[in-house]
Amino acid sequence: MTQSDMIRLAREAGWEYANGDDGYGPLWKFGELVAAAEREACAVIAFNAKTYLEAAESIRARGQG
Repeated sequence: MTQSDMIRLAREAGWEYANGDDGYGPLWKFGELVAAAEREACAVIAFNAKTYLEAAESIRARGQG
């Protein structure tokens, strides 16, 4: 995830001040941590799935409940 992606997502979430690099170190770190946790969760799903379709459906279902 790039810094531009994180700024876009922060704006979508209502963070009005996500406009640049200055003072946004915690935003970058938070984005990196969230992305890493999500990658790991998806990797576990993919590893345990029997088919690509099962993996895809399980990953898409994350966050639905």
